[in-house]
Amino acid sequence: MSRYTEKEGLRLGLVGWVKNTYGGTVVGQAQGPAPLVEEMKVWLSKEGSPSCRITRASFTNQRAIDKLEMSGFSTRF
Repeated sequence: MSRYTEKEGLRLGLVGWVKNTYGGTVVGQAQGPAPLVEEMKVWLSKEGSPSCRITRASFTNQRAIDKLEMSGFSTRF
């Protein structure tokens, strides 16, 4: 899932990171214009990678920022 999430983040022009966990979930952080972050959240909640099964999506620690705190969108290992 992380590879597809990275690709979608880049397509939307967001910055951030994504990581698959040992428990079979995905964690990450995304920053960018609010409408594009919302689009990413919808994608994560409903579409995801072709082989994934999404049972729940949770988004926490959301806040407005004045300036991007990262650059690029990458997969962490």
